[in-house]
Amino acid sequence: MSIPESQLETWSHQGAVTTAAATHESVRAALSAPGSPLLGRGFEVYLQGSYRNTTNIRGDSDVDLVCQLNDVFFPDLSALDAYQRHLYSQHFSDASYGWHEFRRDCLASLRAYYGLGAVIEGNKCLKLSGNPGRLPADVVVCLQFRKYVRFLSYSDQQYVEGIRFFTLPEGREIINYPKPHYDNGVAKNASGRTNGWYKPVVRMFKNARTYLAEHGDIPDDLAPSYFLECMLYNVRDWYFGQAYHASYDGIVQWLLAQGMQDFRCQNEQERLFGPSPEQWSVESAQAIVSRFYILWETWGG
Repeated sequence: MSIPESQLETWSHQGAVTTAAATHESVRAALSAPGSPLLGRGFEVYLQGSYRNTTNIRGDSDVDLVCQLNDVFFPDLSALDAYQRHLYSQHFSDASYGWHEFRRDCLASLRAYYGLGAVIEGNKCLKLSGNPGRLPADVVVCLQFRKYVRFLSYSDQQYVEGIRFFTLPEGREIINYPKPHYDNGVAKNASGRTNGWYKPVVRMFKNARTYLAEHGDIPDDLAPSYFLECMLYNVRDWYFGQAYHASYDGIVQWLLAQGMQDFRCQNEQERLFGPSPEQWSVESAQAIVSRFYILWETWGG
């Protein structure tokens, strides 16, 4: 017996967003409060992750936020030829205020606003505790990252915008692309591609994953939300739509037939699978797809 359409439709529903928006506004106010050492700095605060991408489901708690310094950026010039690198060097120079100083000032601003005990330093982010009107938040403090495609002049330059930060205490560099991730998800969900089915289907599979974990069929950490969404992004557009029943079955059957090694992240800048801590394993992806198939074949409600 396959999973009923009504159950799959329920799994497709989005979780609450109001408190996530309030958390975002609260953190932005904290970093711009009178007396903040960030006053006068060019930075932006924005949501990332499932709340930003409208793929959050009921039970999602922590809000992922990015605090990105734009006054200073880190360039990747590896795709430019020697002449374009020379042109670039004539327009930009090294900055004296960098990531370490920006992170220090963000931490000071948050603790001054919320209290010393409300903010702790994590390995990759600043962790803000929640309260009845605010969800817990993971605040990634970063510099703007530019992956240059072309530089012919200040007015004729092209790059992919990402973020760059470091883990603590080891100081390992992390580069990610939350804005392209969001833009590509919007494009895949749009009319002419999946006609609004992509994001509900992502939520459907996230809830199916949660169901499997709650019933002890998979480990809780087998398929983190980001990796699951990126895997589904690689599925051909025509498998999304008509009905949740058809989408679930068609997508699982397609994934079972794939090698998956060449899958890309939704940002289209990085490989989904690999050895780094910011990548997933093909074996874990195959394991969750197999469990989705078994759930479909053995559903009993």
